[in-house]
Amino acid sequence: MRLVPRWALFSSGCAPVVLIGGWTVAARLEGPAYDPATQTISVLAAYGAAGFWVMTSALAALGICHLLTALGLRAAALPGRVALGAGGVTAFVVALLPPPSSGGSLRHGAVAAVGFAFLALWPVLAADRRRAAPWGLRLVPSTAATLLMVVSAAWFVVEMHFGDAAGTAERLVTSIQSLWPFVVVASCLRHRYDTGPAR
Repeated sequence: MRLVPRWALFSSGCAPVVLIGGWTVAARLEGPAYDPATQTISVLAAYGAAGFWVMTSALAALGICHLLTALGLRAAALPGRVALGAGGVTAFVVALLPPPSSGGSLRHGAVAAVGFAFLALWPVLAADRRRAAPWGLRLVPSTAATLLMVVSAAWFVVEMHFGDAAGTAERLVTSIQSLWPFVVVASCLRHRYDTGPAR
């Protein structure tokens, strides 16, 4: 029996594609007035933005991808699957709570922050301490992934308040968070053929 169904590779692989594709298309629709290095993804999802519908759809699709992946990732520890699924729900809710065209939105920002937290913690919560676990679920890679996400999220917070690279920092942390489920699923699918000792 496979550790995860093959369709989980599709759902997890679609997550970074829809996210990065969404912000790329939405930024093109927004035109030269939008600076992806300094401005956040939320600007693209704001009411009145030219690419509002694209970015909102991408965030909703990202949420669905994470939910499906959490459902199929049977090899992961339950707390990690729950956290990944919760991250998917928050992405969907973020899509339903777009910020206004000017100024911030406490609801949008709060839900996004909760989503960042769930998606940063899920790798370490999903870890399997057995030596024979798939590589993506072993404690060291899982902890390293969580630490990388936490550090990049901290950089994003710093840039939001003190710097001028908030867009770059946000894209880094969201890219890592959207890609890691694919890495884990791929390692689980490969693991059924790997009978050697854990490395």
